Amino acid sequence: MTGAVMMGASHADISGIDVRLAQPLETGAEEVLAADAIILGTTENFGYMSGAMKDFFDRIYYPCLEKTESMPFALFIRAGNDGLGAHSSIERIVKGLAWKQVQEPLICSGAWQDSYLDSCEELGMTLAAGLEAGIF
Repeated sequence: MTGAVMMGASHADISGIDVRLAQPLETGAEEVLAADAIILGTTENFGYMSGAMKDFFDRIYYPCLEKTESMPFALFIRAGNDGLGAHSSIERIVKGLAWKQVQEPLICSGAWQDSYLDSCEELGMTLAAGLEAGIF
């Protein structure tokens, strides 16, 4: 799914956008502060975001607070259940950071469907195109 998001964000028809993949456990506030937008991706674990995503937020929250207000972001979740717990936990944190959600969250729940990859590619492409156009 992450690969599909990256493929969409790096689409040949979109120019002037530097796309970087950063793993949550390896990403710090410096990378977030340098970004113009962010796409968050997580699995649903026990009705919550992944531990790696929680660790990411724990480390970047205060250093980014009030410095990344209105950061455009999008979210995708791979959920075995409904994904609502993972979504709501992330929603509370990004609300505190005052980030701006620019797309509806993509929650890919239940049994695997190949269409999830198309939806992830579209998510990445839409955010990158919005940045290119100056919409976000």
